[in-house]
Amino acid sequence: MIPPPLAQRLLQRFLREDLAEDVMGDLEEDFHRTLSRKPPWRARLHYWYQVVHYIRPFALRKSSPRPLTHYAMLQSYFTVGWRNLSKNKMYSSIKIGGFALGIAACMLITLFIRDELRYDTHYPEKDRIYRVYQIFNDNGEILKAVWFQAPFARALKEDFPEVEKAGRYLSSELFGAGNNQLRRVDETDNTYEEGFIYMDQELLDILKLPVVYGHPAHLLDKPGTIVITKSKADKYFPNENPVGKQLVMNNDRDNPFTVGGVIADLPATSHLQFNFAMTMQGREFWPGEQNTWSATNYPTYVLLRPGTDPRAFQKKLGLITDKYLLPMLKQLGRVNAEEMARNFKMDVQPVSDIHLYSAGIQDGLSHSDIRFVWLFGAIAGFILLIACINFINLSTAKSANRAKEVGLRKTVGSHRSNIVYQFLTESLLFSLISFALGMVLAWLLIPYFNQLASKSLVFPWTVWQVYPILIGAIFVVGILSGLYPSFYLSSFKPISVLKGNLARGSKSGSMRSTLVIFQFATSIVLIAATVIIYRQMDYILNKDLGFDKDQVVLIQGVNTLDRQRQTFKEELQQLSYVKSATLADFLPVRGTKRNGNGFFLEGKRNVNKDVSGQFWEVDHDYIRTLGMKIVEGRDFSAKMPTDSGAVIINQAMARELGLKEAVGKRIENYRGWEVIGVVEDFHYESMRGKIEPLAMVISPGRNILSVKVNATDMKSALTGIENVWKKFAPHQPVRYTFLDDQYARMYADVQRMGRIFVTFACLAIVVACLGLFALSAFMIEQRGKEISIRLVLGASMKTIFRLLTVNFLKLVLIALVIAVPIAWFAMQKWLEDFAYRIEITWDVFLWAGVLAVSIAVLTISYQSIRAALARPVDKLRAE
Repeated sequence: MIPPPLAQRLLQRFLREDLAEDVMGDLEEDFHRTLSRKPPWRARLHYWYQVVHYIRPFALRKSSPRPLTHYAMLQSYFTVGWRNLSKNKMYSSIKIGGFALGIAACMLITLFIRDELRYDTHYPEKDRIYRVYQIFNDNGEILKAVWFQAPFARALKEDFPEVEKAGRYLSSELFGAGNNQLRRVDETDNTYEEGFIYMDQELLDILKLPVVYGHPAHLLDKPGTIVITKSKADKYFPNENPVGKQLVMNNDRDNPFTVGGVIADLPATSHLQFNFAMTMQGREFWPGEQNTWSATNYPTYVLLRPGTDPRAFQKKLGLITDKYLLPMLKQLGRVNAEEMARNFKMDVQPVSDIHLYSAGIQDGLSHSDIRFVWLFGAIAGFILLIACINFINLSTAKSANRAKEVGLRKTVGSHRSNIVYQFLTESLLFSLISFALGMVLAWLLIPYFNQLASKSLVFPWTVWQVYPILIGAIFVVGILSGLYPSFYLSSFKPISVLKGNLARGSKSGSMRSTLVIFQFATSIVLIAATVIIYRQMDYILNKDLGFDKDQVVLIQGVNTLDRQRQTFKEELQQLSYVKSATLADFLPVRGTKRNGNGFFLEGKRNVNKDVSGQFWEVDHDYIRTLGMKIVEGRDFSAKMPTDSGAVIINQAMARELGLKEAVGKRIENYRGWEVIGVVEDFHYESMRGKIEPLAMVISPGRNILSVKVNATDMKSALTGIENVWKKFAPHQPVRYTFLDDQYARMYADVQRMGRIFVTFACLAIVVACLGLFALSAFMIEQRGKEISIRLVLGASMKTIFRLLTVNFLKLVLIALVIAVPIAWFAMQKWLEDFAYRIEITWDVFLWAGVLAVSIAVLTISYQSIRAALARPVDKLRAE
């Protein structure tokens, strides 16, 4: 029989360690003696009595020091981390600086992405609003567009119970939308305004835009009404309700517009932007338009009833083709009417997808692309990743400096988990400081970034939801970037460290090399992409376009001169520095009129398929003023009255119509025309698409006068033009732009992309070089004894420099080999968006590699040369 186990455990718990063995032995002997004389229960009771008897101060175990609380431990970790940060100022600055740059880039890109994803989310019933678009298979080429016939919206409401409302707008400059001169009916001075659009009441009902003045249901329901935004109301009718007041457009006093209401200014995150919405109520742009299915001009939106499945609705849209379009094609005598109907279908697009998911859909709007959004996000992520790599590289490279600390901690009883927590805490400290600095940098850089990305972003200091996200990001980035160094450093064996057997930061050399390669591969890809973007941009802006865009002044608002337009043109042509001038609203730049038509060889309308092309109205001086080249036949002549029935076509039109000798042939659209000349193909749209067929006839324009100036002193030429203008329009300031500037604006998105790539490529290189600089400094510090011995033995500075740089250069060259195919593939995909594009040549990657190697050499050179010039005796004496 043994003593009571519970009493034994109690005794072990409170008895002093130096008394425990003797006391427990004595009590056990006493227990057996008692047991030999008395019953067992008496022996156990006596044992308990003895145990209780020892609960006295002299026998009690001294309480061990209280273990550190979690708070105290965390405080200790931060204290040690701060001391380490302060002790290694250069390395800490590089870690924090690289982190901060990466974080600032991520914050700016995050704000950019957030802004892009917020487009068209402000409509109260956005989940039920859809835009309808058409898809046409033209011999394997898929064409998508949003323009429909005038009665299309009405047919949607009448034939589909799923449609609650259907509304249209019209933004074509052909019918007076776009830009106009405007004034109050009681004033005489005109003001140039942009953002005019035609719209019906039904579309306003669908969008439910906030109304400031007027009844929401009656803003555009009367003929001759116009809706203006709040900022324009304040401009023309300050401090008053403008509803019922009148505005005169382009000096047309006989047809003023009555303000039907005022809406709040449209947010920047709206795909549809306008300042003035003119009613389509009671308006036909040509006789019978409202009942014809042969002309497409109107983007159309629908508000589906609650619970409607948009996919099921889309499948039913074929009814429109069968009921309206096919009969129309047969009525027009199209021999391939059935085939055209089969190749035509319609689809719907959520309004919130229009801004980012409209690639390939022709809609005349300025919008972004989801691919660019994710591309910029990836770039920012790579920059942050490069900064994290710097942290990992420097942490593992300086492992020898922390090895003794780890060894001593483990020797005195620290667990590996405590050491992991220590290094993770240090990583979090770096992350916290870096995020704070990154936020300040992002705030300071927002104006530049707005200019770069054409945005109006503000840093959301007052949005409380941002701060939980930031705190979470601090922990995620800090922990992820500190995980590998923490486990690597905490794995050191105390006995190896204290014996000095640990290699000085060499165990993770392969990891560091891999990370350096990744950094420079990313940088080289960005450099190559930047070069290719700028070459494509240079190609676009300097390619032979088929017309002369230089020194052409575009005078806007000439339509306000009414019958004096031709006289104004003739007076300008009398100026010595004016070569020629043309009245034409159809110009080879975006933002001018367009008019798509179907063309046939005369008499072949019911036999051949039509050729889709542009139909432009110009005057006799158009081709000469814009420097186009007639390759067959002749130009228009004011001395030949028969030219009123003549047409000049481009080479693309001649090819599509199968005309090898076009002059003298007759073609037709709504009437017949005799071809008198063929003009060399010229680019009149973006180079993303091929040059399409085009026909030009005589009919002078109303709005724009293009003036070809022959002057080295452009300032004097413009002054002369202004003086002539004042004679004709004293109450209206002259407004002009330049044709080459308008052309360059067509590619603003490409230029913007190039600037963003340059900025982020530079940023990635800076962050990578910071890490390379610190890494090279550390490696040189570790090899100080070797370098000193080599110098003592007669090694030259050239030898030392080569010794210290060759390994890093090998890594950069490996990065180049990896980066070249990635950059080539990515940019080849990007160039596919352009029908006219450059070829990617080998020298792009040569220059990218040379630049990367040069940057790497310059980064390493300072430390290498300093090491080579150092006095070896100083290092050896220290050793």
